[in-house]
Amino acid sequence: MGGEGSMMAANNSLKNNRNLVAKRKEKKALSGSYANLKLAKFPKATPEQLERIKKKIQSDNRQLRRKQIVIFGIIIVIIVSFIFYFKS
Repeated sequence: MGGEGSMMAANNSLKNNRNLVAKRKEKKALSGSYANLKLAKFPKATPEQLERIKKKIQSDNRQLRRKQIVIFGIIIVIIVSFIFYFKS
């Protein structure tokens, strides 16, 4: 019956892939203990600080959005001018 060779190749490919996954699990990057690790103490943020950070991020995002719109507009004007220049 036809197709045995292709089925055997598929089975071998699946077997090899399974073996690769097993090797990857053995070599974990973060193996070890965290018992002697000292955690840093960070101060708690006040609501005023959080509000100030929020407003700063919003203003930065607004400025970035304006720059993107201006650059996009310039690019569109250049493309349209090229189209009209080469059309006529």
